[in-house]
Amino acid sequence: MILWRVLPWRAASRPTEPGGPLWFARELQGAGRHDNPHLYGCLYVGESPVSPVAEALAPFRGAGALDEGMLVRSRTPLALAELSLSSHARVLDLDDPRVLLDVQLRPSQVATHRRAVTRAHAAALFARHPAPAALRWWSTLESSLANLTLFDRAHPALAVVEVNPLTPAHPAVRAAAELLGLDG
Repeated sequence: MILWRVLPWRAASRPTEPGGPLWFARELQGAGRHDNPHLYGCLYVGESPVSPVAEALAPFRGAGALDEGMLVRSRTPLALAELSLSSHARVLDLDDPRVLLDVQLRPSQVATHRRAVTRAHAAALFARHPAPAALRWWSTLESSLANLTLFDRAHPALAVVEVNPLTPAHPAVRAAAELLGLDG
């Protein structure tokens, strides 16, 4: 499965080092949708390149037209990493009604913006289901965009395909900007 991740990229970093596409930054986590750094590190990725770019640009909704400064975090340019997840890796699909029934969750508990709720459910799912490498869920920005939270136990099943710097002209940036109303 091909997945996409946006990150502040340091080209000189090895993939698993800070600034690398496979760095599970556990020590920096705690504010994200499924963050539980005392249990696991995680990476947030999308099934299409537009999804993680839109998530990265979402804080700028209503700020006017897209500019290059929106593609920088902590003075580090953002990049789009294409990752490959082994077909043997199991994914717990929270967009599948049968899975939601099995894990006793409602869609409103998956897509809520209340992080305390989503973190608690992610911790419970991580503990109760030791095999899955990831949770799959829909973007609260656009439900047709699928996101995954990769647990650090997915690391052996991940490989970097390529990493490309993001620019305002990048097709995924343009599509995300249009989705968010940042297209001027």
